[in-house]
Amino acid sequence: MLSRRLEFIAGVKAELPILLGVSPFGMIYGVLALSAGLPAALAFAMSSVVFAGSAQFVSVQLIGAGAPGIVIVFTTCIVNLRHILYSASVAPYLNHLGRRWRCLLAYLLTDEVYAVTITRFVQETASPSSSPFLQWYFLGAGLAQWSAWQASTAVGIALGTQIPPGWALDFTVALTFIALVVPALTDRPSMAAALSAGVVAVLAAGWPYRLGLVAAAIGGILVGLAVETQQTAARHRR
Repeated sequence: MLSRRLEFIAGVKAELPILLGVSPFGMIYGVLALSAGLPAALAFAMSSVVFAGSAQFVSVQLIGAGAPGIVIVFTTCIVNLRHILYSASVAPYLNHLGRRWRCLLAYLLTDEVYAVTITRFVQETASPSSSPFLQWYFLGAGLAQWSAWQASTAVGIALGTQIPPGWALDFTVALTFIALVVPALTDRPSMAAALSAGVVAVLAAGWPYRLGLVAAAIGGILVGLAVETQQTAARHRR
């Protein structure tokens, strides 16, 4: 029990610095949801049920523009396709868990939670004495993120349109993701993947339905795999 508790607390602590950038993001969502015409209860329920910032932003923008329901569903699914990659990445470390555990952790899997969790998982794999309670670390990070997202959404809804546009709180989102990505760039394949994904994202920023994000993710994966394959082949030749 002590190990479980320590892992849970470690996950919470690892997530806390990231919440400084996530909380303004949630506040902005709350404001935008009201501006799009969503009732306060429905706007808050979306944060609880969907729990995916980028998908929520896209959906409220489409709702405000009067887009058909099928377009909203399809677009949010496209935006969240990256979660398939996240889940495939952490799955080998969680295969021993029961269905309830895996469903709970799948619900809590976000960009920020994935970043701190996969880093810990990889470190534990390289350690000779790996912890058997890594799912509790995941749970701690996920619940910290979930709580901050619900609270910041509630604050945004309560403030309504009182937050001045000049504050540009949405810029904290970019800073948060930069802080998440940079420490993970430890080798040539990861740096090549990040650089190529960034270039594609900029070039495809104007694509409809945020398809540029999907193209950037696929491009980054392909480039990273190509560089890693080249390195492996070079090592074999040597």
